[in-house]
Parts: sequence; structure tokens; C-alpha cells
Amino acid sequence: MKNYVNIKHIKNLNNDGLRGIAFYKQELGILQERLQEIAGDNTAREVQEKIDHFQNQLLIHENYLNELKHDIHANDEAIEAELLTTGDLISENVAAEHTRIRERYLNEEKIFNELRHEFNRFAADWM
Repeated sequence: MKNYVNIKHIKNLNNDGLRGIAFYKQELGILQERLQEIAGDNTAREVQEKIDHFQNQLLIHENYLNELKHDIHANDEAIEAELLTTGDLISENVAAEHTRIRERYLNEEKIFNELRHEFNRFAADWM
């Protein structure tokens, strides 16, 4: 017999993750604008190298956020498919996948915030 998990908490966490992803995507746009300002005002080689570094990091984070968003939506679809057969419970496999996605989101949040702090220190020196 399969073990099942209640989904209310999981659905709330998925929704929180989607809102967080939307927030971080907005942040990416703001950081990109600030980076373009710095690039326009500074042509020194060391500044250009850091600009390239941050542009690459912003692109990596944008791609990863898109991937996370896709995975959260896929997890929601798996939850909905199981609800059709069980009523209000999901299998441990779907719950475990949610946990993996949630851990990836929390890790991305931590790394993104570290990047944002690094960028702000850089911007303070060159704006």
C-alpha cells in the first residue's frame, strides 16, 4: 500500500516559490539596468571584466529561475493528476519531488542574494 501526504502545505509552498521566482526575475531586470548604467559610464578593463562576470551570472540565474518555474508547474500538474484518483492526497514520490524542487528554490534564493550583495558592493564602487 502506498503512503500519501496531504497537499495543502505543498500547494502553498509551490505558490510561494512561484511568487518568489517572479520577484527575483524583477530583481534581475533592475540589476541588469544598473549594470548597463555602470557599463556606459566606465570603460576601464577591470570594470568591463566585472560587468561581463555579472552579465553571465544574471543570465545563469534567469535560466535557472525559468527552469525552477517549469519544474514547479510540472509538480503542480502531477499533484492535480493524483488528486483525480485520490481526492485530497498525493503519493510520496510526488511529495519527494516537491521537496527536491523546494530545496533547489531555497538554494537559488541564497545564491541569488549573495550575488545581489556582491553586485551592490561593486555598484557602490563604480556608480
